[in-house]
This record gives sequence, C-alpha cells and structure tokens, in this order.
Amino acid sequence: MSRLSVRILVHRIPIDIPVRTSFGTMLNRPSVLLRIEDEDGHVGWGEVWCNYPAVGAEHRARLLESVILPLASETGLLGEPARLWGVLSERLRVLAIQTGETGPISQCLAGLECALQDLAARRRKLPLHRFLAAGSGNDVGVYASGINPSGAPETAARAIAAGYAGCKIKVGFDAALDRSNLHEARGAIGEGVPLMADANQAWTIEEAVAFAADVREVGLTWLEEPIAHDEPDEYWMRLAAETGARLAAGENFTSLADFAALPARRALRYLQPDVGKWGGLGMALEVAGMARAAGIAFCPHWLGGGVGLLASLHVKAAAGAGEGFVEVDFNENPMRSRLTEDTFRTLSGGRLKLSPKAGIGECEAAVAEFDDCLVLRKDILLNALPAGREAVGD
Repeated sequence: MSRLSVRILVHRIPIDIPVRTSFGTMLNRPSVLLRIEDEDGHVGWGEVWCNYPAVGAEHRARLLESVILPLASETGLLGEPARLWGVLSERLRVLAIQTGETGPISQCLAGLECALQDLAARRRKLPLHRFLAAGSGNDVGVYASGINPSGAPETAARAIAAGYAGCKIKVGFDAALDRSNLHEARGAIGEGVPLMADANQAWTIEEAVAFAADVREVGLTWLEEPIAHDEPDEYWMRLAAETGARLAAGENFTSLADFAALPARRALRYLQPDVGKWGGLGMALEVAGMARAAGIAFCPHWLGGGVGLLASLHVKAAAGAGEGFVEVDFNENPMRSRLTEDTFRTLSGGRLKLSPKAGIGECEAAVAEFDDCLVLRKDILLNALPAGREAVGD
C-alpha cells in the first residue's frame, strides 16, 4: 500500500421538511464523504460531521484538501488509523488554537480515521466490527432520534411501530409545547418504551430544573444536553440531584480527558461519543471501555449521513451490544436511507443485524445514485509511506 487515491465528496440532498434544533435548522441534508482506494482496489469510506453552520460541509472539505490530507501523507501512518489520529491531533493542536478551528479540524481527523479503519477491514475481508473486535456480535439496538416538535407524538408512534427500541424528541423550543409533546408521546407509545428528550444545550440551569421536574411523570430514559457543555459541573449535579433526571451527553466532548472525568463530575448515565466529530472509531472504543468500567451506557451519537451511521453501528457492535443503543435520525435523508436500506430491513424488536460483508458494506452504487446532488468533488493522490521509504510485504 504505497499510494492511496482519495476522493472528497460533498453532497447536499434536498428534503421536504427542515430538521430543527434549538440552535439551528437544516434546510437540506449535507454530507462530507471520504472515499479512499488503495492500489489493490480496496475502498474505504468515512464521513465528517458537517451539519452546522449551513456552509460547514464545503469548509470541512477544503480543510481536508488543503491541510489534513497533505499532512497525513507526510506522516507515513495512513496504514495505522488510530495512531495517525493521535499524531495528527498533536501536530495540528497549535493551528487549531490559533485559528479557533478546533471543531472542524477534529471532525476532519475523525472522518479520515473512520475511512482508513474501513479500508483496513476490507483489506482483511472482515466486517468492520469484527476487524475492530474479533468475535464481536452483529446484533445492535437502535432508537429513533431527531423527532421535530411539530407532530412529535405521531412521529414517535410511527417510529415505535417501525421497530425502533425507543424514540427521542427535540425540546428546547416553547416550554408548553415541549411538555405537551413528551406527555402525548408517552401516551402514544405506551409505558415501558424508552422515551428520551434532547434540549441541544438550550436552557439555563433554572429552566432545566423546572422542565425536568415538570415532566418527571413521563419517565424519561434520559434528558440529553439540557444545559450548555461549558456550564459548571455543579449545575449538572444539581439537576440530577434535584429532579432525579438521568442525564446524557458526550457528542460535544473534545478530549479523552473529558470522557474520563466528566461523566462522574456531571452524574451522567449515558455517554454519547460521535465518531464523525471527535476521535473516530479508535477513540470511540476507548470511550466504550471507560463507560463499561464506570457502569455507564455507551450510546454512540450520530445525526448525519449513511456512512457515519453504519460506522456508528459497527463500533457499538465492536464495543458490545448489551446496554445502550445507537442513535438513528428519523428525519428524511434519502442518501442515508439508501445506504442503510439492507441493514434496516432486519430491524425488529428494537434491534438490527449488521451485514457480514467486508467493512461497513457496499457503498459505491448507493453514493453514485446521488451524483446530481454533488456540490463539490476533489480527487487527491497520497503517498501512504514517507518519501524514501519502500513498502516491505503487506
């Protein structure tokens, strides 16, 4: 593996109903995909988180092209994805500080790591989860996420009828509507079915305490990101202590130190790393080990396209598919649905089975079907080894 052909693809998929959060709205479904092919024709796929701001996808693609990929080639570590992630994170630390681009840089590194892990699994002819953890099972629990405030109870009922284990409703908009949605959703899906709420950091601590206390009777499995990530730890502890709310977070953690320290300091019961935002698959497995040791459920976060969703499912399977489940955005996303349709045909009783095909499975034909939605494509040839070093064996 002395050369790799990398293709950066930016899609914007039209949708009929915008996806709303407390801090912004997606009018289309953007994605930044990395397709990496070795000289033997093996192809790996990765996805970079790029939902916000609205111009974020194109920006991250340019970062990959101009900064991340050239530097990755210089390291000679393209065949060692987890090690490459650590080396590049350190090499780019000062640049991230200087530019204030910590998030976009981390997201590009995460997507690249996932693509290289997928490529390595395909070279070994193994499903990604078995490449990551030999002997892992292929049975994974999933819940329906991203349920908009408009028509939330009806959407929740549809998700459960479709076979999902539970559902998560967006809150943080109008307090009366938020409360009504959760109470009506509980009535629609029945008792005992996991029901979650995600505030996307919308509230002050006082608002969060009032809300959690008011909806206590609906029996939320968890309340996700009720306050901003940078609020003091004691606010999170107060919320849990005063209301009994089971708290979830992790998609906005940006270091292994966060994942090691914050769950205990914030009374978290559910830990949610995002493989396309920080760390990729290698760090997600590290976090899974931390969660298991602390008795916290490992529930990978994902609200993007099909490549990242498949990677999230595989990392959950590799980590052990016991307690916890993977987030599946229930909003319209045509390319994601096409990429994952074979996997989701197996959905039953809140769980699905992963394909035995190598890597995350077939992607090429499904992605090609959306060429009319491409807004950027860039092909780059990388040296997998540093200059002057020759590959010995494989």
